[in-house]
Amino acid sequence: MRALVQRVSRASVSVDGRPVSEIGSGLLVLLGVGRGDEERDADWLADKVRALRVFPDSDGRMNEPLGDHQVLCVSQFTLYGDTRRGNRPSYVAAAEPERAEKLYQRFCERIGAERGVFGAMMAVELVNDGPVTLMVESPVRTPESSR
Repeated sequence: MRALVQRVSRASVSVDGRPVSEIGSGLLVLLGVGRGDEERDADWLADKVRALRVFPDSDGRMNEPLGDHQVLCVSQFTLYGDTRRGNRPSYVAAAEPERAEKLYQRFCERIGAERGVFGAMMAVELVNDGPVTLMVESPVRTPESSR
């Protein structure tokens, strides 16, 4: 799984011009689910994002985790777009929608996130705070490490 994590002062999602979700200070997470991802990837990634020390402490240093800040999570299969060949991205590494939605929902529940609408064409608005933007990926597992 891949999460593009942005620290925001506010963020919102709308579908067809209608607001769906919004948060104040916190994290906007664009979440991509890969073909081989499993429940343990969703759990690991949610725990990792929650623990990221990206908020300022009393000295102004990025040293505090999520705490009471909010999370807005938006599904983003295009994070698995492969642009190494040609000009049209290939999405063969992205999970099929049914599996991706289950893992997206699991991630959101575990981290307590507000949500976009899975599979919908969404308008995402944000005010990036910092800016702070990180790519976080679940560990790559080989067949040997899965045992």
